[in-house]
Amino acid sequence: MKNFKKNTVLLFFLLASFFSHAQETPIKKESFAIINLNYKGLEKVNSLFNSAKYDEAARELLTYYRNRKTIKHPDFNTGDENRFRGKEIGKANQEKADNALVHKFQPQKGYGFYDYGKDINWEYWPVKDNEVRWQLHRVTWWLPMGMAYRSSGDEKYAKEWIFQFRDWEKKNYLGSSRENDSFAWRPLEVSDRVQSLPPTFNLFVNSPNFTPAFLMEFLNSYNKQAAYIPEHYSKEGNHLLFEAQRILGAGAFFPELKQADSWRKSGIEILNREIKLQVFPDGVQWELSPIYHVACIDIFLKAYNSAKMAGVAKEFPDTYAQTIEKMILASISMMFPNYNYPMFGDSWLADKEGRIKQFKNWSKVFPENAQIKYFATDGAEGKLPDYLSNALPNGGFYTFRNGWNNQSTIMILKAGPPAEFHAQPDNGTFELWIKGRNFTPDSGCYIYSGDEEVTKKRNWFRQTKVHSTLTLDDQNMVITKATQNNWATSKNLDVLTYTNPSYTDLNHQRSVLFIDNKYFLIIDKAIGKATGKLGVHFQLKEDSKPVFDKANNKVYTTYEDGNNLLIQSLNADKLALNEETGKVSYAYAKEVARPAFAFEKAKNDAKTELFISIVYPFADKAPDIKIQPNKDNDFNKGIISLNILIDGKKSEIKTRLN
Repeated sequence: MKNFKKNTVLLFFLLASFFSHAQETPIKKESFAIINLNYKGLEKVNSLFNSAKYDEAARELLTYYRNRKTIKHPDFNTGDENRFRGKEIGKANQEKADNALVHKFQPQKGYGFYDYGKDINWEYWPVKDNEVRWQLHRVTWWLPMGMAYRSSGDEKYAKEWIFQFRDWEKKNYLGSSRENDSFAWRPLEVSDRVQSLPPTFNLFVNSPNFTPAFLMEFLNSYNKQAAYIPEHYSKEGNHLLFEAQRILGAGAFFPELKQADSWRKSGIEILNREIKLQVFPDGVQWELSPIYHVACIDIFLKAYNSAKMAGVAKEFPDTYAQTIEKMILASISMMFPNYNYPMFGDSWLADKEGRIKQFKNWSKVFPENAQIKYFATDGAEGKLPDYLSNALPNGGFYTFRNGWNNQSTIMILKAGPPAEFHAQPDNGTFELWIKGRNFTPDSGCYIYSGDEEVTKKRNWFRQTKVHSTLTLDDQNMVITKATQNNWATSKNLDVLTYTNPSYTDLNHQRSVLFIDNKYFLIIDKAIGKATGKLGVHFQLKEDSKPVFDKANNKVYTTYEDGNNLLIQSLNADKLALNEETGKVSYAYAKEVARPAFAFEKAKNDAKTELFISIVYPFADKAPDIKIQPNKDNDFNKGIISLNILIDGKKSEIKTRLN
């Protein structure tokens, strides 16, 4: 009876194993065509293959991968089960993993989870935002499933991941349809899978459900996807950088594949070329979006670390690492004390903890750089930069700063060259941080692309008039190509002047004076024969509850904590203060209403029109501010000689703007 029960249990497991692997592709000679069987460590695999023992060869190859110690992933490796076993993987990761078990996926983090059906519909498009359909094919929940498997040891995660991998491969084969190919096989999405599959592979490879047959399916699928990238690289921009970095990583992580060497060489060649093209001499990446600038730092560094893993780091010249270091220092220059960057272009906010983690990773590569170490340790070690106000003139990011701590006053202004891809028509826009509060956050991007309705929403946030700069007839800038006329810093006065050919027959010249390390005078000139309605626009934080004093052309916030801001026109001629619709997007697909306004007047002829605005921090009561130009003052010639009276107290300003 005992043997009968034992045999019954054994039969049950054999039947269960049979049915769970019933869909497996038979292992054939062709299954090994992608593998370099002469690679060191595969001697037994090669011997079995040559004896036509393909099942045994695959089994031996699986053993090789389960025991491989020479290739280390930065975060997830075989043999480190104790790192996850019984430990929480975080609420967000656990939610993704558990929802994935019932085919509820969150393709884009700006939205919630959607039910893709028991029979997964990989072409389901619940929101007509292209990112939702594209990012579905990044299968970002697979890695959390692997983490949940390691944490719990529950085979349900492994079984479901293997099922989904096979289901994706079956339903999204290249050429299934032109429309589906444009999403599932967009090179950026392919490269994202090529990057995320190796750590997922490591997390699941020791599962008893990870069979030799599945290994061969996985490797052939991975090889097909990786090989696709070099033949379909994006033309330029950060997409090309991502793809090159990830194909280099594929060659480094799976050196046993025949094409691994060519993948590594392809990625290195492109990155060596593009780092020279896409990064200006001051270290700013050419898309002029701080978030993408930082993303590109990580792209270049990941590639460098992959090359180290593959033993080919010498194929990057010394200038490659030097440029990355310069990019990091540039990011410090345009960073606020909370580790966030201005939301210029397609940007959003990030958490401080994540930014510090980035600096820690950067500091490992550049351990001797004291500035990087300072921000990697949140000020515990290293040292601050030896400057306050600073210009990145090639990229066009100008920072007025009286300190580096949370109580500082910091304005970061964008006035750069024509930018690529993620930039907006916004030269002149700025963000202003005072004592821990960002008073004038830039609009952000809200959303990327999609159907007509989605595109309309994106275009609203891209408008020039929803940025803090000058417009003609509320239209978008035709040209963003700022030329720096003057940048000078001194103890009590920092000055920037630039000129941008914003519209046909109309140049916008903006001068910003940072006075006494406390407040700002902004002088805008509209130069040229174009006519129409001129507006100088400002946006405020959503909770600022401003007072609009239209009789005196001033607006001021009413925070109860004694940290407030006044923006006032000091024009002697007549203009109007008009409230506008304002919105800000701090995260993808999320928007918040906020106050916005403009100083407006007409331009009726070729005469230069002038706007003079003061931006003044105050505590509880908005000050009374006037200006008294001296005889030699000439705004049109760029000669500033005037007195600023703040509650009757006089400050004399003398400088040249050009």
